[in-house]
Amino acid sequence: MNRLVTIGAYGFDREAFFLRLQAAQVDTFVDVRQRRGVRGAEYAFVNSMQLQRRLAELDIRYVYIQELAPTKEIREIQKRHDLCHGIAKRSREQIGDAFAEEYRQRILSGYLVENFLNMIGPEAKVVALFCVERLPVACHRSLLSEYLRSGLDVPVEDLIP
Repeated sequence: MNRLVTIGAYGFDREAFFLRLQAAQVDTFVDVRQRRGVRGAEYAFVNSMQLQRRLAELDIRYVYIQELAPTKEIREIQKRHDLCHGIAKRSREQIGDAFAEEYRQRILSGYLVENFLNMIGPEAKVVALFCVERLPVACHRSLLSEYLRSGLDVPVEDLIP
């Protein structure tokens, strides 16, 4: 793997999302969501089956690594934080400290970088980590990309609309 990018769905339309992946020369797309669907027509293009079909058309491999998604319990920590601070999910600008700590402890502390490499395979050169939030700092993918970057010594680029 030569490079890691992160991308969210919010803020992109269908065409811009896939063009951005192509411009970044992504060859392997890693979905790290717990639930692989988004409500509403605006972001239907990232619902699992539609997403996989379009990626296949673009010759981008799709890999789902559910064990890197925050659990329902960890997501509830962020939900409570957002409610306490009057933050709507799609307008969140950063994750809470308690969420970050729980994600690191429960998900990343026991996760081996070698497992990630085995999942994506040796042919992966430019890998995209995907979740839905617009900003990486508002999403667990920022924690994950930092963890992988330090373990793999690869550059990380955040693709933002």
